[in-house]
Amino acid sequence: MTLLPHEQLRIIKKGVNTLIGEEELLLKLQKSYDTKQPLTIKLGLDPSAPDIHLGHAVVLRKIKQMQDLGHHVVIIIGDFTGKIGDPTGKSKGRVALSEEQVRMNAQTYCEQIFKILDTSKTKVCFNSQWLTKLTFEEIIKLASTTTIARILERDDFQKRYQNQVPIGLHEFFYPLMQAFDSVELKADIELGGTDQTFNILMGRSLQKALGLEAQIALFMPLLEGLDGIEKMSKSLGNYIGVNEAPEVMFKKIMEVPDKLILKYFELATDEHPATIDEIKDALEQGVNPRDIKYKLAQIIVSLYHSKQSLDEAQMYYDTAFSRKAIPENIPTLILNNEQKSLAEIIPELIAIKLLHSKSDFIRLLAQGGVSINGVKLDEKELDHKIKSNDVLKLGKKRFVRMV
Repeated sequence: MTLLPHEQLRIIKKGVNTLIGEEELLLKLQKSYDTKQPLTIKLGLDPSAPDIHLGHAVVLRKIKQMQDLGHHVVIIIGDFTGKIGDPTGKSKGRVALSEEQVRMNAQTYCEQIFKILDTSKTKVCFNSQWLTKLTFEEIIKLASTTTIARILERDDFQKRYQNQVPIGLHEFFYPLMQAFDSVELKADIELGGTDQTFNILMGRSLQKALGLEAQIALFMPLLEGLDGIEKMSKSLGNYIGVNEAPEVMFKKIMEVPDKLILKYFELATDEHPATIDEIKDALEQGVNPRDIKYKLAQIIVSLYHSKQSLDEAQMYYDTAFSRKAIPENIPTLILNNEQKSLAEIIPELIAIKLLHSKSDFIRLLAQGGVSINGVKLDEKELDHKIKSNDVLKLGKKRFVRMV
């Protein structure tokens, strides 16, 4: 906590969608600076979808920035609340997870979040530790701190009520239980995406109702995926996974639409706001967006992979996609027959997932998208014999060496 409170605030606000309680936050930062006591940063995770991509990592990167400022993070794995299922954004009640599913997903989550967060400044808790100990009388007292009208302010509940879609009474307790996590931790700041606004503000309200200092509510924007339109999502295929191979990650970042370059710098990196201002100026002065994007790819890949992996990913990209040559590090397909023709290896290419189907291959061939050792093939060359060390290229991105 060597930075002055105003400078810390500037870093914390970088890329933020909404900050509720900015003046309170500045006072908290000043107190923390004076007493050398770190703030407690809370993040609740619903362990129902354990695969993390850059969209999920937006909040984690912001937390990492606060860790770098010296503050302490508590990750709450919602094992108890996960058994109810977060109704946020859902048109019907969610199926509750089993204890085994929750624990398995939580383990997968932790493996990925520590690619981003500092383990020495992070504590991981399960909210069953305190929620299972509440008596029925204590639960009734908690419920008395809010109203049905307040709960029905949530868009999802409101729509379901208006459309006469059943709402289980237990679902009303989800935001209240998530709020109690903030009470238990005496959280100073809680973060989440804009879709978690109601739940996080409920924590702020409950702390006030119970005579505690209210947490700051900090909401990060949703990050659009590679299509530049929809929010990043695995189901839409527009995502960049934090566990993806470095060369895949590098290539995907180079496909980010130019209009999103600054947003990715703000939300997917830890670059200082002053550096991002310089990048903005460079783009406005006409610097080639591709050059800026190349820097973006270097920064993001280096956050999740080693320096050696980054160097190899750059080399692969430069060779395969910049100079249109054949990269060195490509998959190998072992053939047990030297006399196999192009047509005969199609099933093996499908088996290693380089092709979706035979029709996919025929279509590529007709479009001039199949080549061997840099020489394009056409539909008449399906009987072309494969030799050892031949390099087959499918479309613009897929290579395989025959052995």
